[in-house]
Amino acid sequence: MTTEIDILAIGNAIVDVIARAEDDFLVAQGVAKGSMTLIDEAQAEKLYAAMGPATIVSGGSAANTVVGAASFGASCAFIGRVKNDAVGEVFAHDIVKSGVAYGTAMALDGPATARSFILVTPDGERTMNTYLGASQNLAEGDIDAAVVRKAKVTYLEGYLWDPPEAKAAFRKAAQIAHSAGREVSLTLSDSFCVDRYRDEFRFMIQSGMIDLVFANEHELKALYQTADFDTALAVLRKEAKRAAVTRSEKGAIIVEGAMTIQTPAFPIETLVDATGAGDAYAAGFLFGYTRGMGYEKAGRLGALAASHVIQKIGARPDVPLHELAEQNGLM
Repeated sequence: MTTEIDILAIGNAIVDVIARAEDDFLVAQGVAKGSMTLIDEAQAEKLYAAMGPATIVSGGSAANTVVGAASFGASCAFIGRVKNDAVGEVFAHDIVKSGVAYGTAMALDGPATARSFILVTPDGERTMNTYLGASQNLAEGDIDAAVVRKAKVTYLEGYLWDPPEAKAAFRKAAQIAHSAGREVSLTLSDSFCVDRYRDEFRFMIQSGMIDLVFANEHELKALYQTADFDTALAVLRKEAKRAAVTRSEKGAIIVEGAMTIQTPAFPIETLVDATGAGDAYAAGFLFGYTRGMGYEKAGRLGALAASHVIQKIGARPDVPLHELAEQNGLM
């Protein structure tokens, strides 16, 4: 591992099972379109049996982000728990082969490696049904203090805020990072996740535990319980040190104090699968941010990465993102 790491991500270590589905299938299965719903192992097996032909790829929100950032050329590491089973081996193999340092010990017993069953409707919207399995057993002991101290930014996944031990792990990582003069970032992950932990997320932002917030406009509105985007953004500006808020085809807004930078979305030919758009945006933004490229270029890199992944199945790039950036004059 290099002496310094650009981005350390801490999150759920998940393998995605992705299938196309019609809206009536979602209704029949009783799942809310566009949401992330937590399910148990029995529900996971039932849903998998009902799904159509599936594509199986490694996933996990924060893991997707560091894989994307590594594709740009960032030095990255990941902390997340899998079980020593076939699915866990796939996850570990894929993230290491993507150029991300990964050394979390595999669990020898307990629940299976996490899986997310993702249903993609014809409009490109993704509906996630996630069995967290082994990933929810991440604990303080999994946080490698030496790795945290090396990372310019430690990136925390809001989806992993459910288990109490994982919360403790996040707090430990944040404290280590700040004591070493490093920064901590949080992605709000999902509006349903925000609804569960609104007060806790706001406290982390207000207290200074978080230096950089990532959200989409739905998550931001949920955080501040308003239907008006400008109202939510005004409160975020007061509470957060800095933030990047994505707005799909409207691009993104980056705020720090009174400063506002708006960056456009990259045009696309066809929306295939919206899974991982926010993860990819964070990947490009964090690459530019940790390399000192400035907010505008960081935002453009994020938009480029997002535009790439939504035009394919799966949340990870299938071409080197640094080549796309060079082709678009961003590197």
